[in-house]
Amino acid sequence: MAITDVPAYAHLSHEDLEAFAADLDAIRSEIAVSRGAKDRAYIVRAIAFQRCLEAAARLVIAASRGRRGWAVGTAALAAAKCIENMELGHNISHGQWDWMNDPEIHSSTWEWDMAGLSSQWRHSHNYRHHVFANVVGVDDDLGFGIMRVTRDDAWRPVALAQPLRAALLALLFEWGVALHCLYSVQEREQTQSGRSAHAKALRRKIARQTCKDYVLFPALSRGRWRRTLGANVVANGLRNVWAYLVIVCGHFTDGAEKFSASVLDGETKAEWYLRQMLGAANFNAGPVMAFMSGNLCYQIEHHLFPDLPSNRYAEIAAQVRALCVTYDLPYTTGPLVRQLLLTVRTICKLALPDRFLFASSDDAPETASENRFRSAGEPVTRSGPGNNTKRRGLSTAILARNNSVGRRSPRSVHR
Repeated sequence: MAITDVPAYAHLSHEDLEAFAADLDAIRSEIAVSRGAKDRAYIVRAIAFQRCLEAAARLVIAASRGRRGWAVGTAALAAAKCIENMELGHNISHGQWDWMNDPEIHSSTWEWDMAGLSSQWRHSHNYRHHVFANVVGVDDDLGFGIMRVTRDDAWRPVALAQPLRAALLALLFEWGVALHCLYSVQEREQTQSGRSAHAKALRRKIARQTCKDYVLFPALSRGRWRRTLGANVVANGLRNVWAYLVIVCGHFTDGAEKFSASVLDGETKAEWYLRQMLGAANFNAGPVMAFMSGNLCYQIEHHLFPDLPSNRYAEIAAQVRALCVTYDLPYTTGPLVRQLLLTVRTICKLALPDRFLFASSDDAPETASENRFRSAGEPVTRSGPGNNTKRRGLSTAILARNNSVGRRSPRSVHR
């Protein structure tokens, strides 16, 4: 089932774990002190490029007379919305650019071009998700509350429909995020008046967003309003699907581990770092795809350092991968298509009752625990003060078992 002892799963002694955390702290300090004019220029250019691309796309849509022009304009508008949502809205709301003290590019003032409220998302995502990433029963984003992505969630008949729900969520992702964040803040609101205020604020944002995309811009197109309306619907749909793919591939694919709530008891900073690394997954991307994904192709680095500038994640990733080699830790990454197919497999597989599943609940591709080592006959290394047990990788027995079923050790390859 879910991991209950993070250092034991990673086979790290107390000394190695503290050294690992110190190395990560050094990376953070190096990037933090080096932030400056180049980073400022990057985000300013990114905002200018996104706004120019959106304006050009809307002009092309309005002026085009054939299907080709409409398709080009719609694709450009979808790209502009993806950039605004992920590289700008998501990362600015994380406080990655607060160090500039620019009131227009600040987590407290930026409102993104989506149905949900940035303020509600910041509570649900920045706190509930990032602090408690992939902790079963605590992280609100684990399965988004509608999908079973670990066997630690008891199977219920409603799970049979989760492949369909996953497809609908992809198409309507911005609306799903808006409601998900609303429910998250309402659950922690003490008064009914407070809950009502959150709902009212969201309704106002939805009204503004709907009016802008589906009333104002079509009206400005006058006789060509149908083309503009259609372009906005398609562009928003494409943005929703892309954002969904990036998010699920970083959290629900094989290798993105899940954790029991017990790991939070007395969790140290070093253990928090390790949980963030084990609970996230990357996908391979060049500069263009990285930009379009908000650099969330580096989901591991984002979870380690969510408030460092996204344009530095590629630089950070090289250092983090080197640390993984040094400490014999898995670094989960792979082609986007492969990560997506593994995620789809998990969603479809866990729609079924456990009796139809073949892998052990402690050694399944989508969920593993430190008990996988016990099942292979290897004692589990427990961390703690005074424990001088030498750090070890996977034993020969586990390597042989993985190879015998056609699975490669995460410590021997980059997945």
